[in-house]
Amino acid sequence: MADSPEDIKKKVKSYLLVGGVLFLGTYLTYKVATTEVLDIGKHGFDTADCLLGFLIATIKATLVAAIFMHLNHEKKAIYWIFFGSFVTAASLAGLTALAYFSPIHDKFFPGAKAGYVGQHD
Repeated sequence: MADSPEDIKKKVKSYLLVGGVLFLGTYLTYKVATTEVLDIGKHGFDTADCLLGFLIATIKATLVAAIFMHLNHEKKAIYWIFFGSFVTAASLAGLTALAYFSPIHDKFFPGAKAGYVGQHD
């Protein structure tokens, strides 16, 4: 915590700097999506541009969590909880990808092939 006016001025300067970086990141994300010079991959908005946008968003979210939410001064338990949320999100994304690439072909599920007979029928 800031106890003196000098500490408060220092914190205000760092908050303004981080706010400027966040604004710059937002502008950069916009330019990546709309400017041909910053277009990576194929012409137009594609997977490479999407991944670059997610990278910029991840950096911005990390800055917000570390600086504005003061996670850079928290105890280890907070870091474990924070890390656990990323593991959970990655696990759910993996399960979703698994379901997409290895679908269930059963007559009781929507989108099943017509005339398909399951193993237990």
